[in-house]
Amino acid sequence: MTIKRIAKHLLMTHWQVNQAFPRPTLIAIEKAIKASHSAHVGEIRFAVEGALHSAPLFSGQSAKERALEVFSQLRVWDTEHNNGLLIYLLLADRAVEIVADRGIHAKVGSREWEKICRNMESAFKRADYQGGVVSGIQAVTQHLVKHFPASGTGRNELPDRPMVL
Repeated sequence: MTIKRIAKHLLMTHWQVNQAFPRPTLIAIEKAIKASHSAHVGEIRFAVEGALHSAPLFSGQSAKERALEVFSQLRVWDTEHNNGLLIYLLLADRAVEIVADRGIHAKVGSREWEKICRNMESAFKRADYQGGVVSGIQAVTQHLVKHFPASGTGRNELPDRPMVL
């Protein structure tokens, strides 16, 4: 844990989150998730969090650890075919994590998720939040189409709306 990280988290405001993810951007992300769901039976959620609260921050919680908590809190794991996936962004760190339920993770390994996360983070460094998230959803979709193609009987088990925590 560094002073620089602490300062970024303590100085992050809701206004900054809203600047990076205004309503039109959230709508575009929701549309990308809806379009993705028409091609496979996987379940995608996107969540962005401005900063960690002080206790997790001072205890050194990582973006990965927080993503696992959010995965559980949003009940992404609670799908019939264990095919839920969370794309989580911790904005203060500009860190992206993908947490996939066991049904998906068994077919697509960590290396592929890491590559998608790093590509998204590159877009975020250019302040292209909408483009970064939409391209990340499209990259995840390619894997889900390959391993969980649409069957015509799938139902949407999780909300498509992005979560701003």
